[in-house]
Amino acid sequence: MNPVHTRVVHEGAGHWTVDFVGDGGESVSVKVTEEIVRSEDEVVEHARQIMVELTAFGTRGGGASANSYDMLSNGNFDVDEPSSGSHH
Repeated sequence: MNPVHTRVVHEGAGHWTVDFVGDGGESVSVKVTEEIVRSEDEVVEHARQIMVELTAFGTRGGGASANSYDMLSNGNFDVDEPSSGSHH
């Protein structure tokens, strides 16, 4: 999925929903509680971190990222190949 749009909804009662919408119409929703974050920017960043943590299920035997660089890396270590277009 190539996310092209992010929709944030404050549902009240301390809950937010962040929808990451892809260029093909697909979407992924992440629910965040207000105790963790207070602003819309923080909500989006926290939702992104959750998505990054979820990607570990398909890699490294399901383990967590080795460090913050590993967590944010797109894994493209070949300088001859273009990156996936994802910017962190």
